[in-house]
Amino acid sequence: MTVNLSFDPPCGPVRGWRDGAVVRATGIPYATAERFQPPAPATDWSETLEATSLSPACPQAPVPFLDDVLGTRYGELPGSEDCQRLSITLPADLDDAERLPVMVWLHGGSYTSGSGDLAIFDPAALVAETRVIVVSVTYRLGLFGYLSTSIGRPANLGLLDQIEAFQWVQRNIASFGGDPGRVTAFGQSAGGDAVAHLMATPGAASLFQRAIIQSAPLGITRGREKMNAAMGVAAEAVTAGTPAMDVVAFEDDVARAARKFGLMAAMPFGIQYGHAPLPEESALDGAWNAAAPGIDILIGHTAEEARLFLPRSPHLGRLARIPVVGSAVLKAVTWVVTEMVYGKAARQFARRHVRAGGRAHRYVLSWRAPGNLYGAAHTVDLPLLFGHQRTWEGAGLLAGATWEEINAHGRAMRALWARFAYGEGLGTRGEIPGSLRYRSV
Repeated sequence: MTVNLSFDPPCGPVRGWRDGAVVRATGIPYATAERFQPPAPATDWSETLEATSLSPACPQAPVPFLDDVLGTRYGELPGSEDCQRLSITLPADLDDAERLPVMVWLHGGSYTSGSGDLAIFDPAALVAETRVIVVSVTYRLGLFGYLSTSIGRPANLGLLDQIEAFQWVQRNIASFGGDPGRVTAFGQSAGGDAVAHLMATPGAASLFQRAIIQSAPLGITRGREKMNAAMGVAAEAVTAGTPAMDVVAFEDDVARAARKFGLMAAMPFGIQYGHAPLPEESALDGAWNAAAPGIDILIGHTAEEARLFLPRSPHLGRLARIPVVGSAVLKAVTWVVTEMVYGKAARQFARRHVRAGGRAHRYVLSWRAPGNLYGAAHTVDLPLLFGHQRTWEGAGLLAGATWEEINAHGRAMRALWARFAYGEGLGTRGEIPGSLRYRSV
């Protein structure tokens, strides 16, 4: 079998690399931008692009807590403000005549951390098992990508980056064996929030036809105008000439300005309504409704989202140690916070989508590592979709589970996600026993 490593898309010739059962073309530039400026499409090239280096991460601070939970390593990828890159993973045995569904991945990390090419987001198993093409997008974060100021610095730059990535996919993905008419946007946490809000931008249905919205904190995205303004004032000291890592260090000071705004401050950076490409908050539902008939959605969350964050609270930690009562209190708080931030808003989003003429399924993921402190917490879907045993062997989130068990549930979840991406009906309801339940809305 001859494996095609060379591609000739409209952007210019690209050469990828073979990696077992998949072919990868990594670190492809889809846009360029000066600091604090909207992106422009990357200039086409004529010489072959050797797409063999992973996309750099947007500069960001370490998050030791998440490194422990997910087994990641700070500095795993080099940092660069020139981070508008994407990576493509496709089956190595792709026939020249095949046109496969495309799944475009937007990573999470509270809009301040993460990167498309982190090892924990490796889509090789998803691609090889289900015959889809995955495009992993890296975009601007934190002060580089998600905060306006009163001195004219624009908001939503990371969201604009993502739109450029989807436009790149529409123009170029057929040359990699992808079908631009079967594109699924999928993302988790802030990435899921981004997918949902991309649906409110002009022309969303021309960029993707399906959306999988995983654990999006939609319950804390409204009513943020005063918080954003306070943060914007705090951020005015950062200039176009401030060294990149000084900008990153300044994000803590800016986030402190959000703390008096309650639960919203749990994710201080994020999208801002009334700034391009998003409508005013009052017009948001109308924008979503306009897109609904053209985009099918699968939306959901984990059963115990808040368990990722609650062990860090010293007060709740002391409560949890009280015999009998402690575990009941922790369970109750977990349920309330999961509902407020994720559950209720996801159900409302799905119902509104269907009323507006769209099709929706919603799910709850309940899989957990046996005896693990974190239970079915936020991010527990990631090892079921991505990576491999070596990637996840140090993850605190999975302690107590064997890789055979993780992979068995993961294989079933990957198949379900791919079935949705292929446009095959999911039916009225279904389940992955011991792992996930879903139903049409």
